[in-house]
Amino acid sequence: MSSPTGSMLWIEKYRPKTLDEVVNQEEVVEGLKNLLSSNVSDMPHLLFAGPPGTGKTTVALAFARELYGDHWREYVLELNASDERGINVIREKVKVFAQYFSPSEEAPFKLVILDEADMMTAEAQTALRRIMEVNARVTRFILICNYLNRIISPIQSRTAIFRFKRLSYEDAKSYLMMICSREGVECSEDLIRKIYNVSMGDLRKAINLLQSAATVSGGRPTPDVVERIVGTASPEAVSRIVDYMRMGDFNNARATLYDFMSVSGLDAGEVLRLLYSEMVSRNLLTPEIAEAMAETEYRIQFSSNPEIQLVALVARITSSMRGEG
Repeated sequence: MSSPTGSMLWIEKYRPKTLDEVVNQEEVVEGLKNLLSSNVSDMPHLLFAGPPGTGKTTVALAFARELYGDHWREYVLELNASDERGINVIREKVKVFAQYFSPSEEAPFKLVILDEADMMTAEAQTALRRIMEVNARVTRFILICNYLNRIISPIQSRTAIFRFKRLSYEDAKSYLMMICSREGVECSEDLIRKIYNVSMGDLRKAINLLQSAATVSGGRPTPDVVERIVGTASPEAVSRIVDYMRMGDFNNARATLYDFMSVSGLDAGEVLRLLYSEMVSRNLLTPEIAEAMAETEYRIQFSSNPEIQLVALVARITSSMRGEG
C-alpha cells in the first residue's frame, strides 16, 4: 500500500485505461463500443462535449488504446487548441502526422485528439473543418469541448456527437473510496461529501483535492482539512458574494468573485449557475436580476473575457439591490 505523500499524481495513477473502467458515462461508452464492433474504417469524426472533469480526454485515450492496441501511441496525435493558437500550427502538425501513412486492417486511419476545441475562434474552426476534410482518408479527429454551442454548425454536422454528464455523488463516492482504500487513507462519508460538494461533479478536481488533503493530514483527512485547503473556493464563497451585493459593497463582491474563480478553477458559466442557484434559494431573484443573468449567460458564450461579463453582472445586481437599477 503506497503512501499518500507519494510523488505520483493520483489523477494519472487512477486514470481509467479502458472504456469499461470509465465512471458514470454508460451511454457514451456503449456508443463507442458499437463503433469499435462495426466497420471501424467507416468511423466518422467524433465530438465529445460536456463539463470539465467528466472524463472526455480519458475516454478519448481509452478509445485509442482499444482501437490500436499496445502500439496506440504510434497512431495518435494529441493537441490542445488553447495552446496551439495558430491554426497554421495545427495544419502543419496534422499534415506531417498524416504523411506517408498507408491505411491497413490494423490501423485504418490515424487519430488526432484536439482538446479545448471550443477555445478556437469561428475562423479557426472553419479552417479546422477544411483540415478535417482534406485529411479524412487517412485521419479521424476527436474534438473535445466544454461548450457544444461554441462549436460551429459545419463541424457539428460532420461529427458524431457524444455528450458527457457530471458524475453523480454515488459514482464519485465509489471511486474516491476505492482510491482511499488502495492508498491507505482514512475515509469518511462526511469527507467524501465535502469533496464532492466543493468539486461539483468534477472527478479530476475531486481526486486532486483528496490527494492534497491526504498529504497535508498524513493520510487522515477530514472535512475541516478540505475546507482549509479550498479556502475561498468553497461554495460558501458564493453566499458571501451575494451578501456583499445586498450590502451594496461592489468592491468586496468583486474581490470575492476573483478569489473564488482563481482558487476553484471554475469557469464563468459554472460560477454564474452557482450565483443563480444561491439567489433562487434565498428568494432574491427579481425579474430584473433574472434578465441580467440571462443576458450575461449569452454574452459569456461568445466573450473573449467571460470574467468581465461576470463582474459587470455583479455591478448590475449590486445596483439593483441598492434600488439604483
